[in-house]
Amino acid sequence: MYLKRNIDKELNNWKEEVERKPLLVRGARQVGKSSSIRKLGESFDSFLEINFEEHKKVHSLFEGDLTPQILCENLSIMFDMEIIEGKTLLFFDEIQACLPAISSLRFFYEKMPRLHVVAAGSLLEFALAEIPSFGVGRIRFLYMYPLSFDEFLLGIGQMKLLEIKRKASAQNPLSVPIHERLLDLLKKFLIIGGMPEVVEKYVTQNDLRGCQRILDDLISSFRTDFTKYKNKVPSSRIREVFESVVHQAGGKFVYKKASQNLNTMQIKEALELLIMAGLVVPVTHTSANGIPMGAEVNPKKRKMLLIDTGIFQRLMQLDISELLFSNEFNLVNKGGIAEQFIGLEILKNTSCYNQTELFYWHREALNSNAEVDYLIQKSNDILPIEVKSGSKGSMNSMFLFLKEKKAKYGCRLSLENFAEYENINVYPLYAFSNILN
Repeated sequence: MYLKRNIDKELNNWKEEVERKPLLVRGARQVGKSSSIRKLGESFDSFLEINFEEHKKVHSLFEGDLTPQILCENLSIMFDMEIIEGKTLLFFDEIQACLPAISSLRFFYEKMPRLHVVAAGSLLEFALAEIPSFGVGRIRFLYMYPLSFDEFLLGIGQMKLLEIKRKASAQNPLSVPIHERLLDLLKKFLIIGGMPEVVEKYVTQNDLRGCQRILDDLISSFRTDFTKYKNKVPSSRIREVFESVVHQAGGKFVYKKASQNLNTMQIKEALELLIMAGLVVPVTHTSANGIPMGAEVNPKKRKMLLIDTGIFQRLMQLDISELLFSNEFNLVNKGGIAEQFIGLEILKNTSCYNQTELFYWHREALNSNAEVDYLIQKSNDILPIEVKSGSKGSMNSMFLFLKEKKAKYGCRLSLENFAEYENINVYPLYAFSNILN
């Protein structure tokens, strides 16, 4: 089955453009890139998918002339399919396995702009690092992540519930049964995560244990990939740093805690490789004195998130029965899953045309530490966001930030229903997308 994704609309918009740039869909392994492109292919008269890992012979076509017309003629002969501008979707999958094919994309825009060409691949960032200026201004990038909570609701057939959630606000809070129903589904989503294969298993078979087995398979494939990251970096080093990211979740990443055998430079190199692979997402400290927030960052202060809460809970070996049936959400929030969930929701609900950066604010002072979990830009304002795993909790850090930065208002995400306190807007954890929409 196909799970509907937010990116489907953007892919269809791209299809309808008269002259278009080739698309390069970027994202971690197994987040659903190929499935979304194949779904788009169903709306064309013909669809040609070329997998550069599977079709080794096709590499030779890209070793010489990269003129699009010549490439299309040769591909038509090799795959016995006519490639027609405006009617054929040409899909280059696993394109990282053929660097000249990546380079060829720019020429499709220059020579055949009416042909629909889209590409995707696993560990694509490592290939792009070798040809950093291959298509500036001639290729459109789309970034893709695992399913958001809203996409999960669509996947399990809860369209009505999603619509009710989207219309809710402090002035129009949800009824208690609807609020509790969404909290229960949120618990399941934190356990399952948003990797499409896992969600599909849950949707089709309602088998949480089966979902855990698929998560184990995904984790094994991610670890196997460590050998492909960089020849000179041992996979054991990358694995050690990866495990440390898991265990340091919820707080500032401390290099000294990552390994007793590696120096800071070795840890930093392995960490950057994990970030390039899309498995780890950094949250960087910013002074937040104005827009853009990235102008005042401190790269020495960063927290690290994993790309998926399902993968995270599996690596932490948490008891899913405890997560599901406990009424104490603090038990569910082991390792700061709630905070990780919101960080990932920010990525999933912002524009797919930009690689969104995550920021937080932290002030260290004698007897006066303060931290705001996330800062996002909304219009020309900085919006502070605090994440609480329960329904109560002080907001001293939030009020301090609002006063110091002269911010208009802040948002708190917790187990509470929609509400409003002075200049603090309260949203349930499951309703982050309401903040943006």
